Amino acid sequence: MEKKLPETLATLLTPELVGGRPVRLMFQDEARFGRMVRPRRCWAPTPLRPVIRNGYERQFVYVYGAVSPLQGQLDWRLCREMNTARMGEFLTQVSRAHPADLIVMVLDATSSHKAKDLLIPENIRLLALPPYAPELNPQEHVWDELREKEFPNRVFNHLDAVVRQLEEGLPRLAANSEGLCSLTAWPWIVSLNLNAY
Repeated sequence: MEKKLPETLATLLTPELVGGRPVRLMFQDEARFGRMVRPRRCWAPTPLRPVIRNGYERQFVYVYGAVSPLQGQLDWRLCREMNTARMGEFLTQVSRAHPADLIVMVLDATSSHKAKDLLIPENIRLLALPPYAPELNPQEHVWDELREKEFPNRVFNHLDAVVRQLEEGLPRLAANSEGLCSLTAWPWIVSLNLNAY
């Protein structure tokens, strides 16, 4: 992806398509958050040992996210399910949030991303990541950051509590543009030419 993306952008970003609009490069992914605990390392004063509760309830909520590494911006949407219709709603939300931009959205090849009935707004173009290459998607690091800062060693009694934590944590994460840039604006992304060819 790192090597092929400049060529792909050169083919895609024609003056006719761009039409003088700014080009926004985004990386999209979905994540699942729920009541199952993911134990993390934690500190405790000597000689105490930390005690972490555990939970095995399989209840989840999904978050659609797309990061703009160069701008340090995060678009997100909470959903109770993950499917083609929800993906279309998220794309519409992103399109409306950045109406003046031509958005090049890099994503994985999940079935809902390539479904024939997926509604893709006029100002969005989708580019697929190579199979089994999540390490090329900086949005994965955004999920890691969210889990580390908002969900370490926590047990939730209700799924509504998970949703509340996401509704508090996602805006905090999105408000930190500098942190998002530091986390996601990798050198090969910063070096891309996003001008019309």
